[in-house]
Amino acid sequence: MTKKTLPIGRPSVLRHTNALSILTLLRECGSCSRADLVRASGLSAPTVTNVVNDLLSANLIEPLGEGESSGGRPPDMIRFKAERGCIAAVELSADRLSFLLTDLNGGELDTLTVDFEKRSTTPDAVCGYIAKGLQTLLKKQKKSADHLLKLVVGVPAITNVEEGSVLAISTLKDWRSVPLRTMLSKLISCPVVVENDTNLAAQGERYNGAARGEQDFVLISVGSNVGSGIVLGGKIHHGSQWSAGEIAYLRLPSVMRRRPTILEFGELETVLTSSGILGSWNEGKKSEDAKVTSGLDVLNLASSGDARAEKIVQQRAEIVADIVVNLSLILNPGLILLNGEVGGHPALIAAVQKQLEGSEFAVTKVLAGALGDRATLWGGVSLALESIGSVLLPQPAI
Repeated sequence: MTKKTLPIGRPSVLRHTNALSILTLLRECGSCSRADLVRASGLSAPTVTNVVNDLLSANLIEPLGEGESSGGRPPDMIRFKAERGCIAAVELSADRLSFLLTDLNGGELDTLTVDFEKRSTTPDAVCGYIAKGLQTLLKKQKKSADHLLKLVVGVPAITNVEEGSVLAISTLKDWRSVPLRTMLSKLISCPVVVENDTNLAAQGERYNGAARGEQDFVLISVGSNVGSGIVLGGKIHHGSQWSAGEIAYLRLPSVMRRRPTILEFGELETVLTSSGILGSWNEGKKSEDAKVTSGLDVLNLASSGDARAEKIVQQRAEIVADIVVNLSLILNPGLILLNGEVGGHPALIAAVQKQLEGSEFAVTKVLAGALGDRATLWGGVSLALESIGSVLLPQPAI
C-alpha cells in the first residue's frame, strides 16, 4: 500500500474524504486488516475503525475472518465488495454495438454484441438498443437495474464530454449534434459518460494494455476510420474544442489539402483505411494477382512477401511514419501505439518502424496496441472505475 495524504476540512467533508481514502485503499489491495489501513492511510486507529464500521453498514465491504499471524494476535481481515454493483462500457461503431459488463474492480462479467444489419441506426433507435442490451446483461447476471452504477459509451466522433453530446457521425443516420447522454439518461438510471472511442482506446491501453505506467503517449488507430487518442500527464487530452487527435484531417504533402469538413471523411481515411488499401489494390489488379476482398487481405499478402501488396503497404507506412514524426516533434511522448485492423497489423508496424530508423530524436518507442478491438471497452471500464468511489460515497451537502 502507498501512504495517502489527506486534506483538512469541515467534519462532514473530512469524514467523506476519509471514507473515500479507505475505500480506495481496499479496492487497490483486495483485502487487508485495519492495522494495514492505519499504516497506509496515516489516519488514527479510532478513525479507521469508525470508517470501516460505516463502510460495513453501507454494505461496501465485508469481514473475511482472521488472517495469518506474524507473531501476535491474528488480524481481522476485510475486503471491498466488488460484486456490490457493476459498470458497463459500450462501443458504438458503424455496424454494431459492443458491450462489456464488469464488477467494481474491473473483473469481467459478460459481453454482448448487437449488429445493426437491417436495423435503424438513428440516435433514438441506438439508445433503445443500448438500454435493451444492458437489461439483457443484467438479467443474465441476476442483477437489477440498481446494480448498474456507471455507463461509459464510446463513439466514433468528436464528443463534448462535459455536455455528453456527439458532434457528428457521418456513417450513421441523423447523427449530428446529438445530446446522447441526455437521451440515455431517460432510459438508464445510472450516471452516463460519452467519450470519443479512440480516446477510450488509449485509456484502455494504459489501464491494462501496452501503455501501462506511461504518463505521456499517443495511440494511433487505423481501421475503418483514422484517429488518435492523446494522453498527457496520465489524462486524456481533449483540446479546447474537443477535437484533439482528429488526425484524419491532417494536411500532409502526400495527401490532398482539402479543408476539414465535419460531415465528410478526412483525406487520410480515404487512403489509410482498409477500404482505401483495397481500392489501391483494385486499381492496378491483374488477372494473375491473388484474389482479395478486403484491405486486410492485402496486408496479409504483404506479410507473405507479395511484391505488389508490399508496395501498397509501404506507401501507407510512409504516411503513418510522417504522422508519428510530427506528433513526436510536437508532443514528444514516451510511446506511440498503433492500433486497429490496419494500424495494428504486423506488416504495417514493421514497415513504419523501418521508416523511422535513423531518427535522431523525439521518436521513442512505436509498438502495437495489446488490446485490439476491445481497447475502447476497457478504456470505458477504466474511466468508470476512476470515479466509482464518488458514486458509492456521494459528496455530503455542505
